[in-house]
Amino acid sequence: MSDPTFKAFRIHSADGRKVEPRLETLTLDDLSAGDVVIRGAWSSINYKDALAATGVGRILRSFPLVGGVDIAGTVVSSSDPRVAVGDEVIVNGCGLSETHDGGFAEFARVRGEWTTPIPAGLDARTAMGLGTAGFTAALAIHRMEQNGQAPGNGPVLVNGATGGVGSVAIDMLSRRGYSVTALTGKTTATDYLTGLGADTVLHTAALDMGTRPLEKALWAGAIDNLGGDILAWLTRTMQPHGNIASIGMAAGIELSTTVMPFILRGVNLLGINSVEAPRAVRIAVWNRIADDLRPAHLDDIVRHEISLDDLVEAFPAYIDGSVIGRTIVRLR
Repeated sequence: MSDPTFKAFRIHSADGRKVEPRLETLTLDDLSAGDVVIRGAWSSINYKDALAATGVGRILRSFPLVGGVDIAGTVVSSSDPRVAVGDEVIVNGCGLSETHDGGFAEFARVRGEWTTPIPAGLDARTAMGLGTAGFTAALAIHRMEQNGQAPGNGPVLVNGATGGVGSVAIDMLSRRGYSVTALTGKTTATDYLTGLGADTVLHTAALDMGTRPLEKALWAGAIDNLGGDILAWLTRTMQPHGNIASIGMAAGIELSTTVMPFILRGVNLLGINSVEAPRAVRIAVWNRIADDLRPAHLDDIVRHEISLDDLVEAFPAYIDGSVIGRTIVRLR
């Protein structure tokens, strides 16, 4: 293909500390190396994108890089035999906007092994309505069920419930027949969360976490977006053989607990790394997203649609925690 010029949201470093994001015109030669070129159609905003673009989190490991951990679109060039020109594909994670130019651009150049075919029943826009958040939620449920999680075991708690991962996880779990308890700091979000399928909504400010090594066993499973004290509380309140999928650290990176939940109750702490999931796992999980894990309320979860030009103004709400649901980004 001829080398096009295109718009991209690129993040620079001014002095090694401060970041400067801006919309630029690039060519393919400006992008990181790769054997597949994608004409982007849609991307999405994840908390990690906001950390990278504002500099609040040290996400990028080199500068400048195109931001965006997600992209969906059409393959326009490929030297990877697994990926054909014309394929509709997703790339999420895989080092995008960390070590490799990301998805906030009209074109992306990536490694073929990072691509996942968009499954039948999904399109690029729907896939990015889910994006890394939806993939992470689905991967967490997939891992938990591989480890024996089932609706009959008892309730599953989801914290960070109004965010992208939390919202999608509640919807997916409810559709699978689980009883879901949503834990949130937003006292006005009850109707939103019950609309997604939560049976019960707890508010963080009213939570009595206790101090004993083992508290009353409440949850058969949990998807934890927060880390810190809330994750420690979850270890103490899990039912025997319950699974905690640890997917985030919005409330802290430390975990202060004891071995007692793991030895006396057989609690399982499952680390969920959506960035480096192998291609076979990505394909399997995305196929489930198009099938038994497809959310029933994605139109309610995707609350904003913006363009590349609107990105800078969209990030602060993620940093201050006021965002509910998902935002998708139209790339052209």
